[in-house]
Amino acid sequence: MLVERTDNDKIVITLPSSVDNFGLQRLIDYAKYLEATAGSKAKQADADKLADEVNTTWWAKNRKRFIK
Repeated sequence: MLVERTDNDKIVITLPSSVDNFGLQRLIDYAKYLEATAGSKAKQADADKLADEVNTTWWAKNRKRFIK
């Protein structure tokens, strides 16, 4: 594995093709998460509260599909 920083503020990671695709996809997803949240000032508690609200609303709308 080779990790290098370029002159234009980028990081290039070179991996052998034998690297597991599932693990690699998880790494890419995490890197995208870091990029998307880099400037965020939200706290984890705020994200947890929002997730709970979304899940509660979704369950209220879809409960009948799962419980008969």
